[in-house]
Amino acid sequence: MELTQSLGLDPDPIMRTVGIDPATLATPDAWLAAQALDELLERTALATSCENFGVRMAEGRRVSNLGAVGLVAREEPDVRSALAMVLRHMRLHNEAIRTRLVEFNGLASLQFEPETGMTLGRQSIELTVAAISRMLGTFLPDDWSPLSTCFVHDAPTTLDVHHRVLGSDVAFDRDFNGLVLYSSDLDSTNPLSDPLFRPYARQYLDLLVPREDSSVDSRVRDMVEALLPGGRCTATRIARSLEMDRRTLHRHLSRSGESYSSIVDSVRADLARRYITRGDRSLTDIAGKLGFSDLSSFSRWFRREFGLSPTAWAAQEGELGLR
Repeated sequence: MELTQSLGLDPDPIMRTVGIDPATLATPDAWLAAQALDELLERTALATSCENFGVRMAEGRRVSNLGAVGLVAREEPDVRSALAMVLRHMRLHNEAIRTRLVEFNGLASLQFEPETGMTLGRQSIELTVAAISRMLGTFLPDDWSPLSTCFVHDAPTTLDVHHRVLGSDVAFDRDFNGLVLYSSDLDSTNPLSDPLFRPYARQYLDLLVPREDSSVDSRVRDMVEALLPGGRCTATRIARSLEMDRRTLHRHLSRSGESYSSIVDSVRADLARRYITRGDRSLTDIAGKLGFSDLSSFSRWFRREFGLSPTAWAAQEGELGLR
């Protein structure tokens, strides 16, 4: 641990004290028990007299620190999807934290709390919250910071490192640990995403870590979203990717009351709402993103789905920024 060494402490003895073999860190995907890691962080902070140890560790974190999950998150189309990918697979990196996203009146509150039966010190909590904040900053403008960062525990003696990593508004003795930001931040386009690479990244993650909710319909939904922009989304293609024929795919979807067409319409409706509400794309661009060959085809589908033209729907929703 470079940070520990920079603070004048040999990390090996203290790691052994909490039952962690220092050689384990040489393996990139090594698994460390949450309670042992929590104790290590607390002991190290105490031994180095570094109250902000967890936040300082997070300062060097990037999306790449998440391994395969980070690889897939980088290719998600917007910040919300990237965050959802990370949170969905949070247990791959931290078995002790439970997350919750609450949105109200244009604000999003991303809250972290220990899993039932877990007790975590301030360093673990601050490391987790700050690391997620740094990850969000990867996808957002360079000057972005949360509107507020909240912690349940009391404040340290100095806040200079907290402000450098988390922004100017850091509050303690609050009701939850987490971040407050604009919901519109989550709907920002991910500038790192490559739509053509996205399905391969997701497929790679599925090979390494089968999703807990990997029912056929959820997998089809993910693949539809990935393939729509390239105009390559067909039932035959998706069935082949799932190693089945179209008839077998239809049977699987029917069991949950779905069909290929219903899932395509559902995904298109979700994306259409998101893109139109955001107001930063032309209707022609949105039509292409949803896999339509031209604007008129998209407009006919939209009117059938929503009962209004895209422009009328946007006006009704109070979003008049369409070009």
